[in-house]
Amino acid sequence: MVMAVAMGGCSFRLGGMFGDKKDDLAAADVTGSIAPVRVSDDTRLTDSDLALTRNAASEVMTRGGKDASQPWENPQTGARGAVTPLASAYQGEGGQTCRDFLASYVRGTSEGWLQGEACQTPGNTAWEIRSMKPWRRS
Repeated sequence: MVMAVAMGGCSFRLGGMFGDKKDDLAAADVTGSIAPVRVSDDTRLTDSDLALTRNAASEVMTRGGKDASQPWENPQTGARGAVTPLASAYQGEGGQTCRDFLASYVRGTSEGWLQGEACQTPGNTAWEIRSMKPWRRS
């Protein structure tokens, strides 16, 4: 990809993508025909997008594999992404097994992350998604 960008005559400044500025364009100095991608905390995801993300999170937690990831896609809205569990499970309130996850999303020219927590009650194989909200850099 680096070679394609170099040969394509486009300029790209990495500082804009990794800087602390909110709502900065991921491709800050873009020339040519490549459209910039806006990185935003505003998910603009529909209820059906969020339902598909929750289903993917529940499915990847149920599989329980290390380094697992579960893609999701909503053909009706064009939104898509993947859910990846983070670190190891931990003891939650009431003896539940819980695990945090990150969910990526792309919709049109917006992309971002959701952070969430899923918990499993003792004796139950189903995972309940407890929270899912836009991930904010600290």
